[in-house]
Amino acid sequence: MTITLKTAEEIAAMRVACRLASEVLDYITPHVRPGVTTGELDILCHRYMVDVQQTVPAPLNYAPPGYRPFPKSICTSVNHQVCHGIPGDKVLKHGDVLNIDITVIKDGFHGDTSRMFAVGEPSIAARRLSEVSFECMWLGIDQVRPGATLGDIGHAIQRHAEALGFSIVREFCGHGIGRKFHEEPQVLHYGRPGTGEPLVPGMIFTIEPMINAGRREIRELADGWTIVTKDHSLSAQWEHTVLVTETGYDVLTVSSGCPSRPQRLPAAA
Repeated sequence: MTITLKTAEEIAAMRVACRLASEVLDYITPHVRPGVTTGELDILCHRYMVDVQQTVPAPLNYAPPGYRPFPKSICTSVNHQVCHGIPGDKVLKHGDVLNIDITVIKDGFHGDTSRMFAVGEPSIAARRLSEVSFECMWLGIDQVRPGATLGDIGHAIQRHAEALGFSIVREFCGHGIGRKFHEEPQVLHYGRPGTGEPLVPGMIFTIEPMINAGRREIRELADGWTIVTKDHSLSAQWEHTVLVTETGYDVLTVSSGCPSRPQRLPAAA
């Protein structure tokens, strides 16, 4: 495993890219309402990234080995869609929940973040799932410090989600990020404490747990990208890009409209 530790100059560039990614989510928030299509949200985000921020939408035409090029600028995953939902003609209705995943490229560096959104008033179950996935992300983030391991992150997330009756999607994970969209290490959202790669200052990676209300099994739709729960249960995800510092961590994907860390989190031991 070759992990690229970032220099001070690279960290500064990453701060800019990550802040801009978060600001796209700030911008799109008031547009998430009943009657809008996911395709319209994509167009709005694309124009904001390209025309206002002068950033490049990283997902557009992104084609890792074995995949056809992703056709849109953002990912919109609605209700039982887990991740990589392709924006299109889907009309959002009252009670829907969706994840919007944004990755921008600024001056050669990637910023990657996602949030959950409710369309109108969500069900109690949907609201609880979103809250738990948000807590899971932050419990994972709180493990980040020099000397900790990737397994510590995954264990904290898995323990909290499964204790509350939810399940962890295992086929997708967080990842290193910088000049490339996806770098080492892979950041699993389950695992055993004290295992895996040790964390050292200069690492930058995403923490992005995908939490299902039902079983953890997933399947891919015919479009080659969209992932859904096999049992059609709801899924939720939050994502931040995190820097390992000399004393702990620094969350890079922050902006004025970014939801703050929960004031109270359960113990992750």
